[in-house]
Amino acid sequence: MNQRDAMEDLYARRAAAVREPPGTFWGRLRYLGPSLIVTANVVGSGELIMTTTLGARAGFVALWVILVSCFFKVAVQLEFGKHAIDAGTTSLRAFQNLPGPRLGKVRWSVWVWLAAKSAQAIQYGGILGGVALALHIAAPAIAVWQWAFLTGLLTALLVSRGHYRWIERISIALIAAFSLFTILCVVLLAWTPYRFSLDELLSGLRFHLPPEAIGVALAAFAITGVSADEITTYPYWCLEKGYARFTGPNDGSADWVRRARGWIRVMYLDAFVSMVIYTVTTAAFYVLGAAILYRRGEVPQGYETLRTLSRLYTESVGPWAMVVFLAGAVVVLYSTVFVACASATRTFTDAFTQVGWADFQDPVRRDR
Repeated sequence: MNQRDAMEDLYARRAAAVREPPGTFWGRLRYLGPSLIVTANVVGSGELIMTTTLGARAGFVALWVILVSCFFKVAVQLEFGKHAIDAGTTSLRAFQNLPGPRLGKVRWSVWVWLAAKSAQAIQYGGILGGVALALHIAAPAIAVWQWAFLTGLLTALLVSRGHYRWIERISIALIAAFSLFTILCVVLLAWTPYRFSLDELLSGLRFHLPPEAIGVALAAFAITGVSADEITTYPYWCLEKGYARFTGPNDGSADWVRRARGWIRVMYLDAFVSMVIYTVTTAAFYVLGAAILYRRGEVPQGYETLRTLSRLYTESVGPWAMVVFLAGAVVVLYSTVFVACASATRTFTDAFTQVGWADFQDPVRRDR
């Protein structure tokens, strides 16, 4: 954590930290950030692998599933963000306040979250393996396990800095990189045998789904857009950005209500910009699967999709295209690893505080 953040408790609401919300569109843009961090987490293996697989199985006809998934889930994210601004509390503290039975002094909801999150660590290992595999395809002289070790070490070093501004800046850089990558991949299709027409693209907006694609469509709907994990971590980024801190302690006054509404409008814009980015990116991966793999009748399994697409780009465009594709795939997968680990340091510390094993409220101990 940097010196400025160490001196200030980013989770505390004090009268001295109150700041008027920006009243203009351009003024609000200066305060975007929490959802951009979430976007770096959202666009990962699910989008690169499962979305592409859905396109390979269904063609363009199921594009609407991806769009609906991205559009509708953001509503739940906004409610979590509004609660953080209103109450000034984190998700795990909110879970602790839910009604229901306790085990010891901890609510059932916190125990359920801890169990689910602990199991999710296996998923992080799989994504880390995907990064290592993409790097191994590009540089086969280094073994997959060696790439995995180096990637894990790099992530630990980056996350150890910890502070919000650092996480936000890296996330924005990753978003810029993978957004450029996905757009470039789709544009390159125009110079290959897999170019598609506008009519084919529009056919994916007719809300029709072939029976053989229903299973994959449901899986893609579940893992595209913001997930329960990203929704749970979103309030932490909102609090660290300052939305609740700038609103100030809830004294019930008309001024507090006005400030709260103003900062909630900032949060809405933050979430909307993020939704546009990850929707366009996710749709682009789907188009790659529909335009290339569906036409070839190929449905690669898991991370074999990386090998297949990189090979097809090399055949159609040239060896440089494979380098571009693999570099982009590494960025997409690594963005999830990086933000997921940064988020986990916060949520696990908060959950352990509810159990009594840590003290999330003390900024010094929280930083450790």
